[in-house]
Amino acid sequence: MSADRPLRILIAADTYPPDVNGAAVFGYRLAKHMTARGHEVHIAAARPGPGPDTVEHRHEATIHRFRSFKAPTHEYYRLCLPWMVEPAMRRLVRRLEPDVVHVQCHYMIGKAAILAAERQRVRLVATNHFMPENLDPFLPFPQWFKDIVSRNSWRDMGRLMSKAAVVTTPTPLAAETMKERAGFDHVLPLSNGIDVDYYSPRPGEEVPHRRRPTVLFVGRLAVEKNVDVLIEAVAKTDPELGICAEILGDGEQRDRLREQIVQLGLQERITMRGHVDDDELREAYIAADVFCQPGTAELQSLVSLEAMSAGKPVVLADALALPHLVDVGKNGYLFEPNNPEDLAQKLNMVFSATAAEREAMGEASREKANQHAIGRTMAAYERLYYGADE
Repeated sequence: MSADRPLRILIAADTYPPDVNGAAVFGYRLAKHMTARGHEVHIAAARPGPGPDTVEHRHEATIHRFRSFKAPTHEYYRLCLPWMVEPAMRRLVRRLEPDVVHVQCHYMIGKAAILAAERQRVRLVATNHFMPENLDPFLPFPQWFKDIVSRNSWRDMGRLMSKAAVVTTPTPLAAETMKERAGFDHVLPLSNGIDVDYYSPRPGEEVPHRRRPTVLFVGRLAVEKNVDVLIEAVAKTDPELGICAEILGDGEQRDRLREQIVQLGLQERITMRGHVDDDELREAYIAADVFCQPGTAELQSLVSLEAMSAGKPVVLADALALPHLVDVGKNGYLFEPNNPEDLAQKLNMVFSATAAEREAMGEASREKANQHAIGRTMAAYERLYYGADE
């Protein structure tokens, strides 16, 4: 393809806003940036509620929504049945005649798009945001059966995504895992990217501050995020430090977490704010003193990068991709996953530091976040769309 003409791009995603998760946010940002670069962008995604297939014209793209059904074990996840979505996807690809199809998964809509692109001989780029084990909390089966599901999912990932010209994932660790578990020969690590400048305080901006020392969590209130570990850790921190927590996000664990806060007597120290808009989210990043991500299933953790771009020290679980975001002692600390005592100790260390020391840690975080600037990511994907192999 000639690199001097606009492309017609079809992005296929099983999860897309109004869903709130890293993959959905990436899909939205990818569409927005490709449209800004002059390309014609289409999104194929599940309809977020009941009803027939629809088409919606939005500022970032034309959104093609397929009929879907509520997953019985998940609060908002929607299921697209293969005998319905695969013919619909074939019709969409034939009608659009895209220059490139970019799938964000190998399930339902992703699988349908892969098969349709192969059938129409359209260039295919595949990105994996998901570990099959992430499904465990939502499968009402014994662990031995979940292990079988996981192995089959890895196998299907390799079988389907290997049809793509290029396979990407957000981090080197995820790329190595995909090679080992799914049998890929080559996976390109390519950061999801963040808008570093958006979350950084602006010149002359009045920077908000919380009245008490505050550690921030942002994300879905899901089992694998381990927010309960953070809550228990706050209870175990040094009382003289007066550490408080602010929790932004919503999900199926909200009631259980509220009960835990009450049981531990932390109502005055932990605030659950639910979903917030972009401006409130930015304000929360800037106002907090420290960011914590206790999740153990993060392929990259965009929220950690956003906090780092806001100049915050981070305390992250030593699991999957999170260690790549921490230079221990320079921009934050790692703690043993699911260990509230260790997390409490690391929070004590950060909050015992002087304001100048924490500011220096925040600057180190911002420098590290700059390596993930979204402009680099979008330029790289544009090259892949035009035919580059890596």
